[in-house]
Amino acid sequence: MRCHEVDYELIGSEMQLVEVELDPGETVIAEAGAMTYMEQEIDFETKMGDGSNPDEGFMGKLFSAGKRVFTGESIFTTHFSNRGSGKRRVAFSAPYPGNIVPLNMADYGEKITCQKDAFLCAALGTRVSIAFNRRIGSGLFGGEGFILQTLEGDGMAFIQAGGTVVKKQLQGETLRVDTGCLVGFTEGINYDIQRAGNLKSMVFGGEGLFLATLQGHGTVWLQSLPFSRMADRIIASAPSSGGSDKGEGSVLGGLGRMLDGR
Repeated sequence: MRCHEVDYELIGSEMQLVEVELDPGETVIAEAGAMTYMEQEIDFETKMGDGSNPDEGFMGKLFSAGKRVFTGESIFTTHFSNRGSGKRRVAFSAPYPGNIVPLNMADYGEKITCQKDAFLCAALGTRVSIAFNRRIGSGLFGGEGFILQTLEGDGMAFIQAGGTVVKKQLQGETLRVDTGCLVGFTEGINYDIQRAGNLKSMVFGGEGLFLATLQGHGTVWLQSLPFSRMADRIIASAPSSGGSDKGEGSVLGGLGRMLDGR
């Protein structure tokens, strides 16, 4: 076993947190700022990199951590270790409404590719790195740029998704998905981008210009409410500069704002 063997419990329904139980000496790594609470005798330390290779030199750690900058994540991860003599717990939560997906990496070929901000936490020994899309179409129009995130290991890892999570098992068929709704997929799945129908559908269909296509044999995780979609709706519904709430939530809506001079 390369990864620590941690137990866990998911708490909540739609705005979940994951409570990880650590035996003495066990460690879980997490994105900076993800911790919700922790019990006594759990120490935490911010380190460069994910700690999957303890014998790695400083330059190796610097290079590995530096690659995380391309994903928009912090160059550091936080390591939470149980220094006591009994079981202790530490909990983590996502920064937006949704669900947490627990992944026993050993059940999925020890490697999962996910969108760049999906990783939440994992047992020590899990390698968190980046993967550049080989296909130019995926890179230009995939919504995640040229970069996706890869998780490698044989222990527990946890990823976050917005809204409801849908798990699909592909047996050679093709699945077309809104690019923002893709959370992750296993080895054996080919990921590409295709045009969303004819020109009329692309311009007036409201589904965007391109769709992600997933084809092969493996598992795919989808989310019903990407954070970007929720943020766009909030921004579109927010009052214009000034922030007055006149007319908000009523049948007047925009008319109320026009009469108010905004």
